[in-house]
Amino acid sequence: MFRHMSRGAQSWSDAMTAAALFAVDPLGTGGICVRAGPGPVRDGWLAVLRSCFPSAVSFRKLPPAISDERLLGGLDLAATLHARRPVVQRGLLADADGGVLLAVMAERLSSATVAHLIAAIDRRQIDLERDGMSRRSPSRFGLVAFDEGLDDERASAALSDRLAFQLDLQSLSRPDVTSEEYDVDNVIAARRRLPRVDVEADAVEALCHAAGSLGIASLRAPLLALRVAVAAAAFDDDEIVRRDHLELAARLVLSPRATALPASPEQDAEMSRDQDPETIDDRQDPEVPIEDLVLEAAKAAIPPNLFKQLQGGSLQRPRTMRAGKQGLSKAGPRRGRAIGVRRGEFGAGNQLNLLETLRAAAPWQPLRRAGEAGSVARLLIRKEDFRIKRFKQRSASSTIFVVDASGSSALQRLAEVKGAVELLLADCYIRRDEVALIAFRGRTAQLILPPTRSLTRVRRSLAALAGGGGTPLAAAIDSATTLAVAVRNKGQSPLVVLMTDGRANVARDGCGGRAGAEIEAYEAARQFCVTGIPAVVVDTSPRPQPQAEKIAAEMKARYVALPYADATRLSRVVQANMAVG
Repeated sequence: MFRHMSRGAQSWSDAMTAAALFAVDPLGTGGICVRAGPGPVRDGWLAVLRSCFPSAVSFRKLPPAISDERLLGGLDLAATLHARRPVVQRGLLADADGGVLLAVMAERLSSATVAHLIAAIDRRQIDLERDGMSRRSPSRFGLVAFDEGLDDERASAALSDRLAFQLDLQSLSRPDVTSEEYDVDNVIAARRRLPRVDVEADAVEALCHAAGSLGIASLRAPLLALRVAVAAAAFDDDEIVRRDHLELAARLVLSPRATALPASPEQDAEMSRDQDPETIDDRQDPEVPIEDLVLEAAKAAIPPNLFKQLQGGSLQRPRTMRAGKQGLSKAGPRRGRAIGVRRGEFGAGNQLNLLETLRAAAPWQPLRRAGEAGSVARLLIRKEDFRIKRFKQRSASSTIFVVDASGSSALQRLAEVKGAVELLLADCYIRRDEVALIAFRGRTAQLILPPTRSLTRVRRSLAALAGGGGTPLAAAIDSATTLAVAVRNKGQSPLVVLMTDGRANVARDGCGGRAGAEIEAYEAARQFCVTGIPAVVVDTSPRPQPQAEKIAAEMKARYVALPYADATRLSRVVQANMAVG
């Protein structure tokens, strides 16, 4: 049936099947990670999912910026003040018990929220320990995580690993969406049959064999595939898991997780020839083994883009990262994104969180009133109740290019730097990063371009830059150190990119002499190392020089030999080091 379907129709059919099987066993399968932005395709699939559940099942939305108090529960301040005793309110995870949790923009969930979700999925309960209260509540829910990330921005890998289904609806269009709905009575009947479904040992071995052949390292993958196969058998009113159920589970669960292609038949035959002939005779069986059927089903369902990467051996699972936030994060008392509260004193620039202060004082009111019988105050607040807001902000990054403009090849290097700076500026407009340029030639180093994001200014400054003369490398490193420290003192994250062959021949005082100039260059590099500022030394000579590598070692910088670097390669090197730094 599937061979006559288009790719879009096949993907939509699998998405609807995943929705039905998730409705049969929402706790066993964990949930679904849906990579799709808002639109008619996602809305259509969500309508199918809702139709699979009884009307009594609640669907609750989990916003990406949810607070721990709303997620886990805590003290109901208004009710506590009214009742004059601690009143606990339930959190979203407790309210979602027995229902479905919809996590929109899952790629933007904070690490703390992801940790709470994972704990609730693993333990199926939450333990509330805060505000002087202790409570344990059941939290059994199925999770649907909508991944709306761009490019390599993804939802948490730890969270996705706990969800059986990973759907990608980005390639689907409106014509691929059908309005077919499942009969909820069939889903309810399948739930009743679920405990009676039996699984044979060779079925478990087949799923484990397929997971291993596809390079899936997580042990949860075959376990989740088994739960999906059992749900499929219950949905088909079978009391035992059959081969087609295993093939379906392999296609839906294992294929999206593949990191390697299984061995080809030619490779298997070659391996068989190397084995003992008696062993080969024992394995000859006219019937195709079940593990081969399951593996072929999983292999046939690998997405085309993933299959191409696997064939080329270039698959790199994307990291969970967030574009535009490559600068260092630092805590601050006044500005940035709120990250919680802490106990502290009010004043000295600290911002008081009034609600959290009242929440900290509320549980102690009965004891305090008992100690102050004559007090007429409605609320007794002590100094230890004060809660101060905490903020975190990411500093902007500044890339300082230090370019060797001496010698006959200076013009070529400057052209490369110009192209790299312009490429970096395209991203700087988004990340609010800056670039600066220091050129050194003749007797000294000169700050050509202070930190800026102006593309026009960069082009104008680079066009006027001339080349030729000696190599005052020590003066260049000194200038880079001074500028980098100034940038860091402004609260930004500097990165120094030194492009040179390392062959210094001009000392700090402007006098020539290779031996003295190199000694001073190494001294300047060691002084730079004390600052702890990250740096990259790009060796641009036609043949990599030991002097440049030694300069990098003294600076504790990364050494990159790019004798024929173009602007694109140089830009990639800088961006990679900015991400690391």
